Amino acid sequence: MMIPVRCFTCGNVVGEHWEEFKARAREGDEDPAEVLDELGVERHCCRRMLVSHKDLVDVVAPYQ
Repeated sequence: MMIPVRCFTCGNVVGEHWEEFKARAREGDEDPAEVLDELGVERHCCRRMLVSHKDLVDVVAPYQ
């Protein structure tokens, strides 16, 4: 649904990076790995949280 605030594995805060990552990597022409490096997301588990997230809030909202 929405991006989790913390990484499921290590507990680092990853939610604060979602908007900038989405704007730069998914809608822009920048490489996602370079964007995550610039944001300071170094651990593989935290990178997984951002790269693999699919925003489904708009899809699920009408059914609540």
